[in-house]
Amino acid sequence: MSDLEATPLPLISSAPAVRRDAARNREALLTAAAALVAERGVEAVTMDAIATRAGVGKGTVFRRFGSREGMMASLLDHAETTWQEAVISGPPPLGPGADPWDRLVAFGESRMRTNLTQAALIEAAGQTWATNRAVLGFSTMHLRFLLGRMGVAGDLQYLAMALMAPLTVPALRQLIEHDRRTVDQLAASWTDFARRVVTAAPAPAPAP
Repeated sequence: MSDLEATPLPLISSAPAVRRDAARNREALLTAAAALVAERGVEAVTMDAIATRAGVGKGTVFRRFGSREGMMASLLDHAETTWQEAVISGPPPLGPGADPWDRLVAFGESRMRTNLTQAALIEAAGQTWATNRAVLGFSTMHLRFLLGRMGVAGDLQYLAMALMAPLTVPALRQLIEHDRRTVDQLAASWTDFARRVVTAAPAPAPAP
């Protein structure tokens, strides 16, 4: 079974269907916003600056995205879609073609580094992004698939959620900023945790 078959959730997208010209304008605004974030950092990017960079009026930005949070959430949607495509059809070990355990390890490190890279955007998007359950749904579905491929028994949904918990931005910030852990140390610890989950998951109860 392919990942695409085993992971039926659609790639996330919070953007409604729009006309072709409107879609071009939206893409131009996202490109402008991404460039400004790269140049100045998330905190320094305003709707005025995005409008100026894209050569449109400020009102156009608000009509397309509603708010600064909505703009940041749309940037995250674009980045998340790219990441999900890498998981579904990209090169191994993150994508198909590698051993399930190797894919699990690659997933953990990739999700961790992606969340850290996008932490400021995630926080700037606020509740607009926090309520996007498709992000968590995709990741837990993929983890359930990999755990199943390795023959892990038990409540795979719960185990997948447990594996996702240390990869969230609040958990990573706590470990890095308070506990002074490096990303490499955290990646090694997550791999150790995943190994324990895989080897300690209970066998199914015998039929009565």
